Amino acid sequence: MSRGIERWWLQIPGWLLLAYLVYAQAIPAFDYELGVRMGTQESAQTITEVGAAFWYGFAFSDLVIYIPLLGIGLIGQLLAFPWWRVVLSAALGITVYWPVVVLATAVDARDASGWNIDETDYWIVLPLIAVWALFGLFLLARTAGDDTNGSQ
Repeated sequence: MSRGIERWWLQIPGWLLLAYLVYAQAIPAFDYELGVRMGTQESAQTITEVGAAFWYGFAFSDLVIYIPLLGIGLIGQLLAFPWWRVVLSAALGITVYWPVVVLATAVDARDASGWNIDETDYWIVLPLIAVWALFGLFLLARTAGDDTNGSQ
């Protein structure tokens, strides 16, 4: 696979994911109930107060850690920032980790009192995100050291 194609395999889905994260996670980090009304977060009536606190924790962490890392990594790749591979790798590591945690939580909590989500969307979207991130990490590892700034 040529370096240009590899770059766009990271960039296009990466920017789509970043836009989704800003909409679905950054806004609810400021106002979780607004996220519920927007349909990007689950209500406490659906996943319990503890579940809502857990989901809010992800939204807040995405706002202060994950979104900036992903944005800096994607911009850094485009602008050939010297450390873009490290930053984007960190973001992709998070991108593999959080879907696994959320899916494992949804599965383990399915019989818990007060937990009433439909897992179908989780089973469709979260594995796709994790596989894309793993593929991105593979591409970054495979091309590490190919050039001085990693921009090709």
